[in-house]
Amino acid sequence: MRLSVFYSGEFGKKVVGNLVNSDSFCVSCGELCDHCREPRASFAPMIVGLFELRTDLPDFVEEPTEYIPDNLPLCDLIIAIDLHPDLLMSVPDIAAMSGAKAVIIPVDDSRLVPAGLTEQVKNKLESQGVECECPKPFCSLNISGKPIIDDFVRMGFGRPLLKIETDPFNGLFTHVEVLRDAPCGATWFVAKKLKWSDVKDYKETISGAHHSYPCTASMEKDAQIGDTILHEAGYIIRKSVEEAMK
Repeated sequence: MRLSVFYSGEFGKKVVGNLVNSDSFCVSCGELCDHCREPRASFAPMIVGLFELRTDLPDFVEEPTEYIPDNLPLCDLIIAIDLHPDLLMSVPDIAAMSGAKAVIIPVDDSRLVPAGLTEQVKNKLESQGVECECPKPFCSLNISGKPIIDDFVRMGFGRPLLKIETDPFNGLFTHVEVLRDAPCGATWFVAKKLKWSDVKDYKETISGAHHSYPCTASMEKDAQIGDTILHEAGYIIRKSVEEAMK
């Protein structure tokens, strides 16, 4: 699969860092780092285009094409993260120029990516025959029957999926393996904090790790989900752990 990533801001940098899995990506454990992510593959060879777009744009951009790179590479999937609204409106044109078959527009802050705008862009893409998902938050992305996007999820990015083993005698988590990671990389950190922790304290352990990573989702209440997107992300990782514990 050929990926092109267009992003603005810190959330985009986290997603790219997780895809590439560089040595310096996860620093959450500080001096206690045991390099647990080293065995995980880097997907850098799949990235054919990586574009960090400006954040200091005016409220209204009359000519979005001025800020979009020329000679875009051909790709299968575009991930567009926290783009200026007027640039986001150009994503269908970017997809056409790139020959993209699918687009993911993650929503971790509805102030940056309004629901009405994403729906408008999604409808236009789908009318062009391009798959589109706008997961809110990105870690809610799951298998949906859209072949290209499903391939991305099967690569190991989307709604967290874990394999967990516990010791019934001492009540500890003895094995926590990440089968599918949140796109920001938080699942690995949660998994590390769970291992050898007390099973009965799992909710507190998950919450502490999720906030300490930290999760980059917004703390502003979202009208669609009726809660903050950060809290929604916390519920998702907790439910994923609970499903694995069963």
